[in-house]
Amino acid sequence: MSGFDVAVVGGGIVGLSAARALAADGARVVVVERGAVGAEASGAAAGMLIAQADTAAGFPLLEMALLARARHAGLAAELEAETAIAVERSTVGVIEVAFSEAEDAVLRDRAAWQRARGLRVETLTAGDVRALETGLGPAVRSGLYFENDRCVDNVRLVRALAASAAARGASILAGRSAGGLVLEGDRVTGLRVGDETLRAPMVLNAAGAWAGLLPGDPAPPPIVPVRGHIVAFRPTSLGLRHVVCSHRGYLVPRGDGRVLAGSTVERAGFDKSVTAAAVATILGIARELAPALGAADIAETWAGLRPGTPDDLPIVGPGGASGLIHAGGLFRNGILLGPLIGEAVAQLALGRDPGIDLGPFAPSRFR
Repeated sequence: MSGFDVAVVGGGIVGLSAARALAADGARVVVVERGAVGAEASGAAAGMLIAQADTAAGFPLLEMALLARARHAGLAAELEAETAIAVERSTVGVIEVAFSEAEDAVLRDRAAWQRARGLRVETLTAGDVRALETGLGPAVRSGLYFENDRCVDNVRLVRALAASAAARGASILAGRSAGGLVLEGDRVTGLRVGDETLRAPMVLNAAGAWAGLLPGDPAPPPIVPVRGHIVAFRPTSLGLRHVVCSHRGYLVPRGDGRVLAGSTVERAGFDKSVTAAAVATILGIARELAPALGAADIAETWAGLRPGTPDDLPIVGPGGASGLIHAGGLFRNGILLGPLIGEAVAQLALGRDPGIDLGPFAPSRFR
């Protein structure tokens, strides 16, 4: 194959967003994905675009999360116009509920600091909550409504990003594992893919939970897999319209009538097995939020591997070799942050200001 300006490792939401932005700028870009595009964490998520719900005061990702949430609003329209794929970004906000006096106090505090910050949040009584979602359980004591938090169908989002990137000129190599960096001294000159060498002076490592395993990286990022389970219920009479969450889990409605319930946080290595214990935990969360789901048919269960880091913050910026840029470690915020981060590192690869402050997330903080 001919040479490229940038090689992207990983065909998830971050890598595809970066490739799409690079190709739009005229860069010759190739995406190398070990499996199917979007088959790992990007496809396994529930698609929540939450910057405010279940967010504590002082959350270091708040500013980035707010920017990322706003970016999704424009991105959804762009992708549908370019690809005719609707990503089904929701039109209503997110409800967070409390089941105890202690949880109610947490919500009151959350509402107070967010209002002081100038963010929109509405306090709900138990009656208000059930007026918005009649299928929620009688144990709900109170709630908050975040009108600007949303959700998106992440599977459709990844499909649209891939279609848009390809239409803009990006090459996508699916089912091809990155064999390692090609280095001359401390400078990247390409990427090995099987028996081929893709010549490229810049490599973006967006390999998700596998980002720390790229051969040839002189300073691999400390990114590890964190398993999360989801249960999908077949369409029911529940009529759920909003994402509903508590500090234990969430329910997310899909456009086809399914309801997704999640999730777990498990350090289980690269094991995506679905376990009975994890499914039981999620079913308990689902029944607590909406008791009628106890009688609902289960359509599917699955587990995905989120990319975790030692401090639960992203790892974004120049790596240990000149020409290597990391864009990973988004943990539970991959769908929310992915497009913004991908577009920011595309600007870095082009030698430009990324447009957002990436300093707190620099890979060098672990070296």
